Formats: sequence, C-alpha cells, structure tokens
Amino acid sequence: MVRDLKPEATGRARLDSLTGLRFWAALVVVLYHLSRQAGELPGISDLAWYGRSGVTFFFILSGFVLAWTYDGKTVPTGVFLWRRFARIWPLLAVSTMASVAVWRALGTDISLRGVAATLALVNSWVPERSYLVGGNPAAWSLSDEAWFYLLFPVLLSLPLMRSSRGRAVVAVAVCAGSVGIWLSGALFTDSLVRLWALDYFPPTRTLQFTLGIAAGLAVKRGWRPPCGLPTAVALVAVWHLVLIPWSDAVSDSVWYSPYSASHLLSAPFFALLVAAAATADVERRRRPTWSGGALFWPGPSWSGWDSGRSPGIYSTRSCSELWWECSAPRWEVSTSSASGSRHWY
Repeated sequence: MVRDLKPEATGRARLDSLTGLRFWAALVVVLYHLSRQAGELPGISDLAWYGRSGVTFFFILSGFVLAWTYDGKTVPTGVFLWRRFARIWPLLAVSTMASVAVWRALGTDISLRGVAATLALVNSWVPERSYLVGGNPAAWSLSDEAWFYLLFPVLLSLPLMRSSRGRAVVAVAVCAGSVGIWLSGALFTDSLVRLWALDYFPPTRTLQFTLGIAAGLAVKRGWRPPCGLPTAVALVAVWHLVLIPWSDAVSDSVWYSPYSASHLLSAPFFALLVAAAATADVERRRRPTWSGGALFWPGPSWSGWDSGRSPGIYSTRSCSELWWECSAPRWEVSTSSASGSRHWY
C-alpha cells in the first residue's frame, strides 16, 4: 500500500510553477541534442552543452510530485502501478514504433532485442548500446522511471521519511552518494560501461528520485528552503556556467569531465529549485509571467523522444522530443489531490 503519516501541512496549493519549469528543462535537453548532433548554435551551445542534466531535473520532479500527491493517502500498490503504467506505456509504444519506422526508412539496422527491451521498460539495465538505443534512444529514462515506480511505495513508507530530521539525513546521504558515484568513475576501465553505470543504470538514478521524494514531503509538511525562487534559479544557472570552462579544460572521454558530473552533481541545485518553486506557489508568491503553467504545455516528463542522429531529420525529431517532454503522459502537478567522446544518448 502507498501510505504515510498524516501530513503536517495540507499542501493543497496549485503547483503551476513546476509545469513552467518542466518546459524550460525540456527545452534545454532539446538544445543539448541540437548542439551535439546537428551543429553548434551560436551563443547557445556553450550553455546547453550539458543540457542533459535536465533529465536529473525530471527525475527529482517525479519523486517530488509523487510524494506531494500520495502523502497521507492509502492507495493499493497494484492500483498505483497500473496508473503509472497506463500513463507512460501507450505513448512509449507509439513513439517507439514511429522511431523504428524512421530508422528503417533511413536504412539503419535496429536490434529487435533492443526494441523488445524498450517496450518491456528494462533496456536501461543492460550495458549494451543496442539495448539502450532500442529503436527509441531516449526511452531509457522511462525504464528508469518504471524502476522508480516499483520502489516508490517502499521509499514513501521509510521511517526516515517520516520526520524532518530523517528527511535531512536522506537528503545529505543522497547528495554524498551522488558524489561517491561520480568519483567511482575512476574505477572503470571501459568508458562505455562507465557511462552506463554513472548515467543510465536505474539504481544510480534512484538517488535523484529519492531526493525528490524527501523534498516533496518536506515542503508539503511545512519545511521551507533557505532561499527563494530567484536565488534557486541563479544557483542552477551558475552551476551550468561553471561547466563551460570545465568542459574546455577536460575532455568528455575522461571520468572527471563534466559529462557525468553535470547530472550527478546537479541534484541538490535542482532539488532546491523545485522546492523553491513549490514553496512560491504554496505561499502565493509565484510570478506566472515566467514560469506559470498557463504559458506552456501541460504535462510531465522524462527524456522522451529521440528517434535518430541524422541531421536531415533533426528538426522534426527535436519538435517531437519537446512535445514528449512537455505533453506526454501527464503528472498530477496542479493539486495534491490530482490523482540523459561516444555517447548512446
């Protein structure tokens, strides 16, 4: 059962700012793909060169929103899992089949085992490119999300999640664990296995989802972040600016490059951003002119559509990817009662 103690705060305010933030994170992911695969975008590519960190934002947001939604409720685990499956799998199937059709039209061979693994939501568990691409290269993040959903009832009911001190312990442990995982990159001799272990492996990404749960429960129960939304946005921007000289100094082919660090070490900044945005909504201090949901498409997201590497089809692919990011299976963000050198990605 998905259950928790009675929340200390009702948390029934609309969280429209999170919808707007999703749009910006999805846009950065698209610009990342464009910059790396279609060519440099003057004045943009430097900032978006590690825009794949937007996936970290989505994983944290996933945990935050689910905790916000299900805290204090009792929902049978089977019902919860069925709702999640019904929201993500049909569109995954349609987009994967469309992606496979594009690959075939371009004369590119597709691994049927990889496609099957993608449709079974297990492709991110296998450190082989044919599985991680699987006809729909960015669908690995849905495989990670499926793992998160299986863990969510357990994570929500952890004793540490029931007190402010316990949630603080979880947050510190998760952030320290992320640093440890990044440092462990020095132990890998195979760069592709290292990339899989640090960037795609579901247990690695679970830390980000768990941090989102802790943050969601904390804000809903009355905790407030130490800074406001403008400061949180500034911290995220400064972090990505730091990546620019780091990238100039260190090649992506080595473990201590910003490539994996960009998403592993950004988790606390994104968690603070999500918490600050939610707090602004709860306390009615949100400014809809820059992040309000009414300005952008509603919807969740994961690292959605990625149907190929050919620049010839990239404009279509980017629009499809942005649409998936912002309007695919929808999360209940509006109210508490509403119900990712050589790269694979």
